[in-house]
Amino acid sequence: MFVSVFELFKLGIGPSSSHTMGPMVAAERFLADLRGGAEFIPGAGAAAAIKVSLHGSLAFTGKGHATDRAVMLGLLGFDPATLDPDEAEAALARLHETHRLEPEGLPALTFDPASDLTFDYGPALPLHANGLVIRAFDGRGAPALTRTYYSVGGGFVRTEEELRIDRAREGDRSGPDPRIPYPFATAREMLAMGRTSGLSIAEMKRANEAAQKSREEIDEGLDRISGAMDACIDRGLNEGGILPGGLKVRRRAKDIHEKLRAEEFSNQKLPHAGNEWLGLYAMAVNEENAAGGKVVTAPTNGAAGTVPAVLRYWRDQCGGLTDDKRRDFLLTAAAIGGILKSNASISGAEVGCQGEVGSASAMAAAGLCAIQGGTNEQIENAAEIALEHHLGMTCDPAAGLVQVPCIERNALGAIKAVSAAALALRGDGTHFMPLDNCIKVMLETGRDMNVKYKETSTGGIAVNLPEC
Repeated sequence: MFVSVFELFKLGIGPSSSHTMGPMVAAERFLADLRGGAEFIPGAGAAAAIKVSLHGSLAFTGKGHATDRAVMLGLLGFDPATLDPDEAEAALARLHETHRLEPEGLPALTFDPASDLTFDYGPALPLHANGLVIRAFDGRGAPALTRTYYSVGGGFVRTEEELRIDRAREGDRSGPDPRIPYPFATAREMLAMGRTSGLSIAEMKRANEAAQKSREEIDEGLDRISGAMDACIDRGLNEGGILPGGLKVRRRAKDIHEKLRAEEFSNQKLPHAGNEWLGLYAMAVNEENAAGGKVVTAPTNGAAGTVPAVLRYWRDQCGGLTDDKRRDFLLTAAAIGGILKSNASISGAEVGCQGEVGSASAMAAAGLCAIQGGTNEQIENAAEIALEHHLGMTCDPAAGLVQVPCIERNALGAIKAVSAAALALRGDGTHFMPLDNCIKVMLETGRDMNVKYKETSTGGIAVNLPEC
């Protein structure tokens, strides 16, 4: 399965790609079906009202992730990539007052947030832990149209039918898109194609992207991604205060940044200051995410800080980051991210945080190894090292908020990524555990993991909090 760099890295809002961005996109898609004349249940009249139910992890941690708010914004016509916060708040206030949706191209629809959006805490829907059902009813209250959506991580949304088709195709490598010159679905295939072609991973990934976009479009898109990542770090470094949600978690990035800058040209600077800068950049992003700000999925919102932190670290602390190297970093990271998504999962609700921060760390390690001149084999080794040392990591956010332990996990994910790249560059690329096998272990571990450790906030850190 070809996963574009622009699908893995996309602009959105916090605090969660799967629980905020995905449900918003699902609501948008439902409105598009209504506009497009989707086939209604026989005998039903025109749509007059909408009801939504959230299931599985979307129900258990939906409040902390603002899933209900996201669904309403989607039904109001907002998109994660272009959302204006002030306009969104005004529209939500009107909806709570009028109980009416007025989507473009459709008649007014009744929707009362208090009664028409429900959290179903029963068993999850059958195909994925993140499920929601959206129903339209006619003026008599008769069902008119029902759609089931699954938010499968990273802001990706699949209908029930689409996800069933995806599952049926798992393991089927026949008939790759003939437009894609290097259709690698595994790391083993990627390395073999690299040896045959003599191209780097970034060059092969760029060639694949060129099947859909011109070189100028690819470069402009990559520059927008890195620019948005940098802007998010900068906002996080300049914002203080308390994060929303009730845990009263204090934003720390601004304070740490000021202290590090004060120490930079003094005798107080310690040899491990590089790790502190790495962690700082990641924390700045994830504090912005936790506050509902604009971030780039990398590959998810919950893991949005790791990749930008490593890229910024290399630019600011190491030097020598040219435009071409920055683009190669993102292309290489996306190549690894596509393999991870296609063969396992980037959803914390499906495989735990190993699929989020673990995947992000592997992607960042690969990108960093590439821009330091690593061979394809060394890059694959760097990704494997980073992923291997996140295996088994649970997703257990306190109060369903992407704050504790998520913010610090991104910081440590970035540090592990740099260490993994350094270790791989000291070798020749040969190593014991192939990346593909490590990905398989992540998937198997995630399937075996108790559901209370997979973004339901019913186990682990989420239930072992101070009683003060």
